[in-house]
Amino acid sequence: MHPLKQLTSNWLDGLLPGSCLLCGTDSKASLLCPDCAADLPVLPAAQCPQCAEQTTHGERCGACLKTPPHFDATIAVFHYDFPVDRIIQALKYGHQLAVATWLGGRLAERLTSAKPLIIPLPLHAERLKERGFNQSMEIARALGKCLNLAVDRSSLFRNRATPPQADLPLKERHKNVRGAFECTTDLSGKEILLIDDVMTTGSTVNEAARILKLHGASKVTVAVAARALKHHSVF
Repeated sequence: MHPLKQLTSNWLDGLLPGSCLLCGTDSKASLLCPDCAADLPVLPAAQCPQCAEQTTHGERCGACLKTPPHFDATIAVFHYDFPVDRIIQALKYGHQLAVATWLGGRLAERLTSAKPLIIPLPLHAERLKERGFNQSMEIARALGKCLNLAVDRSSLFRNRATPPQADLPLKERHKNVRGAFECTTDLSGKEILLIDDVMTTGSTVNEAARILKLHGASKVTVAVAARALKHHSVF
């Protein structure tokens, strides 16, 4: 077993039912106890409305002005830093699907009254077989249930396996995912909510948004559980 997966598994095995995922104290029916939930790192209030990167006054960042991404906006719940990284690792490597339900609920609190079509970022079939589930799909499923919105589970798919983005230098990530997605549906005039767990450079969701726009989507909003900021990146 991968060392990170083993560490996460051992940590989770030590928790009792009804205990806080982070500190192990009694959290009753909640994933986290009130103290741990209150201490989670939040994103700065001043952020780029398109990619959610920190900016001085909430203006669009220089990167989005220089090379506008294909997605129109980003909604992120947390800053991807400790202990949010542990929570997401518990989902991805510890198969704690309750985390996806909790994250879907947190995203639901951030959405307006719009009724977009929810599309999770897909995994390639090989990665899906290896992991056993798609964490983005599980978050999307929980979000759709919270808001009574449709989740499109098949229109967007990966046509080839790519190395994990986290294993690559930042400059290589765009090239790594270029052409990795296909869409089978006419999305003309539809507003899409593209779901992923973590956004770092945005290369993966940008490529997915490009394909969705090519198939007619009028607007693509990226919704992620956590956003890694450039000067605080954990990678």
